[in-house]
Amino acid sequence: MPPVAVLEVLDVDEDGVAMARPSPATDDETRPRIRVLPDNRAGPAIAAGDRILARIEKVGPDAYEARAMRRLPRETNRTVVGIYRRVGGRGRLDPTDRRIRTAYAIDNRDSMGARPGEIVRAEARPGRRPGLPRARVTERLGRGSPVATASLIAIAEHDIPDRFPDEALAEAEAAAAAPPGEREDLRDIPLVTVDDESARDFDDAVWAEADPDGGFRLIVAIADVAWYVRPGSALDDEARERGNSVYFPDRVVPMLPEALSNGWCSLKPGEDRPCLAVHLRIDPEGRKRGHRFVRGLMRSAARLTYGGVQAAIDGKRAPGGSEAPIEALHRAFLALNEARRARGTLDLEIPERRVSLADDGSIARIERHRTLDAHRLIEEFMIAANVAAAETLEEKRAPCVYRVHDSPDPKKIEAQHEILESFGLSLPRGGALRVGHFSRLLDRVAGTPEAEQVGEAILRTQAQAVYDIANIGHFGLALRRYAHFTSPIRRYADLVVHRSLIAACGLGEGGSDGGGRERAEATAAHVSSTERRAAAAERDAMDRLCAIFLADRVGGEFAATIAGITRAGLFVRLEETGASALVPMSGIRAEPLRVDARGIRLTDRRGRSVARLGDALQVRLDEVSTRTGSLVCSIA
Repeated sequence: MPPVAVLEVLDVDEDGVAMARPSPATDDETRPRIRVLPDNRAGPAIAAGDRILARIEKVGPDAYEARAMRRLPRETNRTVVGIYRRVGGRGRLDPTDRRIRTAYAIDNRDSMGARPGEIVRAEARPGRRPGLPRARVTERLGRGSPVATASLIAIAEHDIPDRFPDEALAEAEAAAAAPPGEREDLRDIPLVTVDDESARDFDDAVWAEADPDGGFRLIVAIADVAWYVRPGSALDDEARERGNSVYFPDRVVPMLPEALSNGWCSLKPGEDRPCLAVHLRIDPEGRKRGHRFVRGLMRSAARLTYGGVQAAIDGKRAPGGSEAPIEALHRAFLALNEARRARGTLDLEIPERRVSLADDGSIARIERHRTLDAHRLIEEFMIAANVAAAETLEEKRAPCVYRVHDSPDPKKIEAQHEILESFGLSLPRGGALRVGHFSRLLDRVAGTPEAEQVGEAILRTQAQAVYDIANIGHFGLALRRYAHFTSPIRRYADLVVHRSLIAACGLGEGGSDGGGRERAEATAAHVSSTERRAAAAERDAMDRLCAIFLADRVGGEFAATIAGITRAGLFVRLEETGASALVPMSGIRAEPLRVDARGIRLTDRRGRSVARLGDALQVRLDEVSTRTGSLVCSIA
């Protein structure tokens, strides 16, 4: 944050302390926490929705304090998403954003007929009156089960488009089978798809066969979305606006209408489908010898799941008699994985949270999901195809939207030195760090209780991967050139790469040069933004689902790890579910405590350590808000 900035006030508590965010707001990944201290000078106090010019001071990692210099005119009335209630015969809006701690009064004439419990979008009304600030409902978003409500709130709060224009739907419904034309016939090759059991769209298929010299021939075939979604069409405009599909436990907000994503662009078993495929040849050590792209017609031989493939890898019987193709795929994967290890890539084992729903739609369990070899197998095939796409476009001097990952910021590395040193690990100080420096640390702690904390410390040093037309390479994968090619159903960047390959390789209709450098640059920035938006929405929905799941376990004790330290208290991760919770300072010790400048350690008045980032501890769950997805704990 700069020393002086324009802020939008989110909320003001009874002590006059406000919470604010930069104006215009940044995405959730980079939005800092800003406390606006009370101003005792004469004049009207600031209120929720105000825009102020403020002097900023950094007080911790991504945490700031501000003092208002002057109030600025409001740009527009503030939009608030919340749950509509009736209290004392009047309407009330309880915001779902945990940063907004005030409710809004809604007059009956401004309710749009909303019913209690409905999720609504409202516009805060200007002016200051006694009592609650006022708002009027501008959109009724519906209601449903607790799980459905969590998804609806995330979609609304992050402004994710979830309704297709009629013209785009009509174009998708009018789609038909692609003619064979000059496509390469791949229908006799037993390509298979491998996905989660719950997947409904299958956009990539793989095949492998051993070469006599010990290497392998591979094919990665991807749904030919470019055939159906042409530049300048209503489908294309909507797909670009969405940027990507967004996944929630109970639904998907797709980038393309279902007629395509689950229909003509889904590689269903036994059905002819157009595809863009890359033939790859690798040596016994997994290094690529050559590749070529074709436009083909394929017929998936089987729809496999990660669980079934893993069972076959573990020596159990594969589903549908598919042992032979899985064996060849696995052997090719081992070769590709050997090449990956030789490059020294950054393999962070950070478990993701998975929600399992019961038949009645309730939450059966939330588990921290670890990656299987079956997942890694498909990942390595996809990486090989993505590298080939970037190389081909570069060789042909064709436009390319690269997937880039910059090297770590030295300031971020410095902030994690103390954590790493506490585990007896260190990174070289000064000079450029290579990915091998990080991978060696991970190898040293592999299989130990400290592995996850070390992985998260290393993750905090890393830049965020983005899309860009300027190639700076991919630090984490240790690759000089990389693009996304393998998921055009759910990522617009992949569709752009497909079009460029089609044009550069002379593969027929639907190719495009991207509309010029300026548009390609704008597209790369836009889809990077929509990717962050999707990640934030998925994360917020997961937080609410964790709160719903834990709501009847208030008072219970949980194993936790300290993931953040701020003046507000400790942010901890509950090991069982991966849920995040706040332990306020009052729930730690009665005496005043101090956070160090880097947000790594909490100390008492004598400088003795009370808590440190990465520490394991037991916490008691004290409060749960299913509306905002927030959890409050205390030290057990």
